[in-house]
Amino acid sequence: MNATRSNKNIIPVIAILGAVLLWGSSFAAMKHLVGSMNPWAVMWIRTGIATLVLTPFTSRLAGPIKKGKDKFALALMALFMPCLYFLSESYALTFTTATQAGLISASLPLMVSAGAGFFFKEKTTPAGWIGLALSMLGVTVLTLSGTPSSNGSNPALGNILELLAMICAAGYMLLVKRLSAHYGPWTLTAVQNCAGCIFFLPGLYLLLRDGLGSDPLHVLMIAGYLGAFVTLGAFGLYNVGMSCLPAGKASAFINLVPAIAAFFGWLLLDETLNFTQLMASAIIFAGVGLAQSGGKLSWKPSPLSPRKNILKQ
Repeated sequence: MNATRSNKNIIPVIAILGAVLLWGSSFAAMKHLVGSMNPWAVMWIRTGIATLVLTPFTSRLAGPIKKGKDKFALALMALFMPCLYFLSESYALTFTTATQAGLISASLPLMVSAGAGFFFKEKTTPAGWIGLALSMLGVTVLTLSGTPSSNGSNPALGNILELLAMICAAGYMLLVKRLSAHYGPWTLTAVQNCAGCIFFLPGLYLLLRDGLGSDPLHVLMIAGYLGAFVTLGAFGLYNVGMSCLPAGKASAFINLVPAIAAFFGWLLLDETLNFTQLMASAIIFAGVGLAQSGGKLSWKPSPLSPRKNILKQ
């Protein structure tokens, strides 16, 4: 019995770790694609491949959508992720480096913790709020210290867009936590992919107009990885983990994304950070560490309040 309980506890953790590894690697892959293709075309082919892969299994994995106010929450979830998130991040990566964009993602767990405290009454300690402020300070320094380079023509604009993407991601994660009480993870994933295909449909025109560049096979391999493994696999795995873990605890694993993104940015794109950016990165991680050491978050649903109704509608 203890072994069964242990397996149930470890499976969500393994699922989220798998999602984080895929997300961390996606920054370098996306940076490569948006360097030669329009971001809308990249996002359409990415969501299109994910939908194509999932479609044969949708009837078995995804359940029906209930009528009523859940539809608004589902639509808002899909708007946040993949629509606004992918749009912001794909354009961010045309202006900043994959490494800097990955570092800014370290602020995401603290945004989710703050949102979970506001909407779900998850406990957020004073250290958590100080950590959030410290992390935002680090993001600000990282953004202001960026200088144009071959890998980032306008890092300040790119980092602001990446921060906007993280705000969208935080809204998505909070909505998934609420919706996972009524829908399975693959139902939520199917809704996301279908919404993404429709939202990024103008990218199909750009794809047909401009083509896949001088090396279409290479582009398709990277796009296939992003679509099948990152867009579909990572979000599916994260939805599995989020349905079983507290919102704050699940989002804390995102702390690993910056290190993974920086590794792949260095390995594949030869990206580096200057001294000021390294110090800014240290400030971000210090804020995250302070928030995590300042107290644990727990999922304790409380009676509906006006603030929770925002996510229930």
